[in-house]
Amino acid sequence: MKFFISFFLVLFVHIHTYAQVNFTKSNLPIILINTQGKEIKDDPKITAQMSIIYNGPGLENKVTDAPNEYNGLIGIEFRGSSSQQFPKKPFGLETITADGENNNVSLLGMPEENDWILNATYNDKSLMRDMLAYIIGGSFMDYTTRGKYCELVINGQYEGVYIFMEKIKRDKNRVDIKNIDPVDISGDKLTGGYILKIDKETGSNSGEGWISPYKPYPNAWQNTFFQLEFPQIEDINSQQKAYIQNHVNKVENSIIANNFKDPLTGYRQYINTKSLMDYIIMNELTKNPDAYRLSTFFYKDRDSEGGKIKFGPIWDFNLGFGNVDYCTQGDPNGLVINSFNNVCRDDYWVVHFWWNRFLQDESFYKDLKLRWKELRTNQLSKERIHFVIDSIALLVDQSKSRNFQRWPVLGQYVWPNYYVGNTYQEEVNYLKSWVNNRIDYLDIVWKIDSSNIEETQNSLFTFSPNPTSDNLQIQFYKEFDKDINIQLFNLKGQKLEPKYSILDKNIINLDLSMLPIGMFLLQVNDGTNSFVEKIVKQ
Repeated sequence: MKFFISFFLVLFVHIHTYAQVNFTKSNLPIILINTQGKEIKDDPKITAQMSIIYNGPGLENKVTDAPNEYNGLIGIEFRGSSSQQFPKKPFGLETITADGENNNVSLLGMPEENDWILNATYNDKSLMRDMLAYIIGGSFMDYTTRGKYCELVINGQYEGVYIFMEKIKRDKNRVDIKNIDPVDISGDKLTGGYILKIDKETGSNSGEGWISPYKPYPNAWQNTFFQLEFPQIEDINSQQKAYIQNHVNKVENSIIANNFKDPLTGYRQYINTKSLMDYIIMNELTKNPDAYRLSTFFYKDRDSEGGKIKFGPIWDFNLGFGNVDYCTQGDPNGLVINSFNNVCRDDYWVVHFWWNRFLQDESFYKDLKLRWKELRTNQLSKERIHFVIDSIALLVDQSKSRNFQRWPVLGQYVWPNYYVGNTYQEEVNYLKSWVNNRIDYLDIVWKIDSSNIEETQNSLFTFSPNPTSDNLQIQFYKEFDKDINIQLFNLKGQKLEPKYSILDKNIINLDLSMLPIGMFLLQVNDGTNSFVEKIVKQ
């Protein structure tokens, strides 16, 4: 009998008596869902009422407040595969009109659409692995899913902290590729756009796909399944399906061919290598055990729009960042891309042959290492990743106790935890430590000297108070002059424009009164040295 790790999830879910929580207010948006007596199922969606209360950054939200972000109908269902086995359920939903049509709306600062997800993060006791990956990846990738932390109530019962987030979808504000209509059966319009993934044979568009003619590795008993994510099953026609299947077959043939390294006639003629590098880097940084074998998205635009396959968006990181106790994936050492198949060859889903093949191309592998070095100086510095972690921890500081009262899993093993902390802070500390160790390992493997990457001790300025409310005073060890550059960034890496005034020859005041409560990065450069510090606004 084959040993399928993924099928054993349910055996490791602890049985608890889940507490009721007296929930009245939050610093996070509040989402209220009323199913009007109907039971939420895996499929199909049921119609329900959803209200969202969000008074703005730093403001208190009460369950008794009038809905001001959304107040209307939704279709809702359970989502996910293994995650449905947990008592805290994830949900897929769509905003709809009274007659059941799509209702495209902008919610919680995210661009308008009708398809959304409520991510439960049950077995991720940091509550942040998915969001952390999307924020980090979003700083250098074409598109990563946006999300907003919230607290959820269903039929009057408090359900805990969730991430209200975008679903991967073709859209000008999501995966920005051309739309393809059923009438597009020839010429340039037939060539895109398509979204595909390597995944299980189940899912939202199950049945619309095919098995690769190539085995994941020599003599493997498993197969690799390509699933069509867009167009949807009800919209795609036989010509379109035949086209994209034939195109992917051409890509596969080019990857396995003897001349696959040739920049003109090999796989590069079909694949955008920058997206490939970034995709590998994000999945290896997080040591995502699903990488390359499950939820592995890629897409193709029309030939007139470039037409090369791009990898992404990245997806599903609740098991990443050292949260897995199987196949050595919790260990910060080792590459997923070439180790998973060696350790867990009897798993039902294994890594397809593409990925090792890419690393056999010396030119590509060199470019990958250079890209890692480039990103390590900024987006993937330990300091910046720790900043995002601390920012999220600060954001959920008030709500986490309610979440773990409702779902008392701290100190308990929940499949497939590699580490079990007794407190939330221990979970956060473990995450930080794991990230540090993982980066150190990748620096060695990809031959990067990190000694000149990580920030050194600040010898340029001091600042106070921290935390602060409205004003931050920065005192320089030398006289302030025009060559000193001061910049402030939020957790998404967006540059802010706070006002500042000179109080003395070496003291300035930074006005933060217009900023929301949260954590920010203060970067100061004097032309010779650059230092970054965390700032907390209360």
